[in-house]
Formats: sequence, structure tokens, C-alpha cells
Amino acid sequence: MSKQRKIAIVLVNIGTPTEPNAKSVAGFLGEFLADPRVIEGRGLRRWLWLAILKFIVLRTRPKKVAKLYQEIWQQDSPMRNIMNAQVKALQKRLDAKYKEPPQVFMAMTYGAQNFAQLLVQLQQQSYTQVFVVPMFPQYSATSTGPVYDAVANFQRAAREVLDIRVVKSYYDDENFIAALTQSLEQHWQENIPAAKTIFSYHGIPQQYVDAGDPYQRHCLETTELVKAALVEGDFAAQADNIVSTFQSRFGRTAWIQPYTDKSLKALAVQKVDSVDIICPAFSADCLETLEEIAKTNKTLFIENGGRQYRYIAALNDQPLFIDCLLNIVQQQASDWLGDKIEP
Repeated sequence: MSKQRKIAIVLVNIGTPTEPNAKSVAGFLGEFLADPRVIEGRGLRRWLWLAILKFIVLRTRPKKVAKLYQEIWQQDSPMRNIMNAQVKALQKRLDAKYKEPPQVFMAMTYGAQNFAQLLVQLQQQSYTQVFVVPMFPQYSATSTGPVYDAVANFQRAAREVLDIRVVKSYYDDENFIAALTQSLEQHWQENIPAAKTIFSYHGIPQQYVDAGDPYQRHCLETTELVKAALVEGDFAAQADNIVSTFQSRFGRTAWIQPYTDKSLKALAVQKVDSVDIICPAFSADCLETLEEIAKTNKTLFIENGGRQYRYIAALNDQPLFIDCLLNIVQQQASDWLGDKIEP
């Protein structure tokens, strides 16, 4: 690595409140839901949404969401704890491979540890190259899009721009698929496979997909790649029992379907007595997985006649997922990384 180069690797996730209380949740939700990438609309529609957000959503929703965060809080937000572990694990791999390894950082699109602010800090600290990995395997304009926006806004304001690269997606990365497959297989080695396995992805409004967002297609391709990998292993029969659904819808507009909650209720009513559920769009466990999926949807399934419901944890800092991140860095920033340590 040239002495003139100073390289940063930045893992970016959506964000999380700093405390499990209404004030912190309101600050985070206000920033998140005000982003036109998340809730689209122009002109009068845009102003109407901002009014609804300020005078209705942020006066009612934060208290409810804060109570849910309190149920999963672990001295800090689970997402932040997991991201710290991911940064540490990836840094350890890079330290072992390169004579002058890049430094790994974590950042959030919204709220504390803000990505836009981190870019300014990195420039002030004389970093010259920044490799950004949005922690969203499947691209959507609602998740990865804001990361690109933050980079563009930073570059637009900079007198001397940084050399910045952004990973668009890795929904079909070999190591990502291997990590998901391994997670399922390890679960089934310890537990009898359920009658159905649900791949529950975060949803987005249907109109976004109709306008060209590739997210739904990326999700379904992830599912098919995992099914193909399972066919090659000891749990080939389980591939036919996998169903893709979409969770976490918000508001009254139609979102991409089938919906996770309605699918679980229908399966229970149809006498499907056991379900395994995994969330391949989430690189770190968070409110949507630990509360919505692991608790609320479990209750829904059991109350409608289901017998057994098991949530399979997100990839978090599992070794194969860290391999995936390392592979992405090595493939897309190889010309930055310099000399490897001889074995």
C-alpha cells in the first residue's frame, strides 16, 4: 500500500435510536421517514406527508415503538452491538491478510454515528480512499439509495473529493448464499425441519417496484439461489418447503406481497403446524426481526392454530458472512489494498 494512501472500509446500516425511549425514537423516525427516498412524493403530496409525519405519526408512534425497543434492548441497541461485532471481525480478517490493512468503521444512514458526518471526519483525518458496504444485500432505492445520496452530497460540498466506492448489492454473492444456507442447515441439524420455511424480507410499497425498483426481484433471486444450494446438500427436500414473504409494511398503501403476517395466519388456518422463519434482507438482528418476527408474528401463528414457530437469527457476525464482506472488499478494492502478508 502506498504511504500516500489511507483507506477506510465503512459498513453502513439504516440506523437505530440511541435510547429505548420515545424522545430518541421520535428523533430517529423523524429523520428516517422524512427522507423522500423512503416515503416518495412531490409537491403537495410531499408537504401533506411531512404534515402528517409531524402532527400525527411523531406524536403517536414513538411511544409504541419505544416500548418494543425496551423488550429487546441489550444495554445498547442490538443492531449497534452486532455492527460493532461485524466491524471487529472484519478488521481482524484484514489485519491478518494485509501488511497495511485498511481501517474498518461502522455508520448509520440516519441518527447517531451518521454516515454523512463520518465522511467529513474521514477526510479531516486524511483518509484518501473510502470503500462503502451498505449492509443491505438486496438493493432498494429506499435503503441503499440514501447511502449513494449521502456520498453525492458530500462530494458536491467538497473542494477536494474523496475517492469513494459503494457496493450496490450482494444478494447473489457466493459467500452470502453459502452463509444463509449454512445457517439453515445448522438449524435443521439441531431441530427437526418445520413443515414450511419462510424467507421473510422487509417490504417496500408496490408502486416503488412498479416504478423500477429491483428489490423484489433481488429478494426472490436470493431465495432461489439458497434453494438451489440446499438441493446439493443433506436437506434437499426442504427446498420445496420454502416460501418468500414480505414484512414491516407501513401505512395504507399496497406493499409487495405476499405479506408475512397474513401468510403465517393462512398457514396456521390451513393446519400447517410448524414454521421456521429467516430474514435474508437483514444483515443484523434488530427491532423488525427480534420483535416483529421472533415475537409478534410467533404469537399470531400460535393463536391461529400453529404449534411450533422458530426464528433463525440473522447472519450477524457469523464467520461465513464475514467471509462474504471480506470477499467483497478484496474483489472490488483489490487495487487499493496493497501487499498481503505471506503465509
